[in-house]
Amino acid sequence: MQVKIDTREKFHAITIQEPSLAANMTEDLQQRLLPLLQNDVKNVVLILKDIAEVDNAAAECLVKVQQAFYDNSASFVICELTPAVEKSLEDSGLLELMNVTPTESEAWDIVHLEEVEREMLGDDL
Repeated sequence: MQVKIDTREKFHAITIQEPSLAANMTEDLQQRLLPLLQNDVKNVVLILKDIAEVDNAAAECLVKVQQAFYDNSASFVICELTPAVEKSLEDSGLLELMNVTPTESEAWDIVHLEEVEREMLGDDL
């Protein structure tokens, strides 16, 4: 799987550079994302602007990965979905389980706000 990782002060911006996310990519996806929870910078902004289709198994994997991040007091925000992917996720009922924003800038804002919340609440989120 082709990915571009841009590490910032508070998060990793990860762009998946593939035309689709299929079930056979879920293990690779988990192996790339979950180890980031061991880093000082744990938060992830996942950019899916190049993805034209996501099958249900891959989408379910993203939901599980997102939950693992939140269980470990880290943010996981998905952004820049194509209209076809957004519709597919909505039809499958998985979109409402995901932390999704239209733009990368809005995803950064969510990461920042969640960081502030965790600091104020003493990591009890």
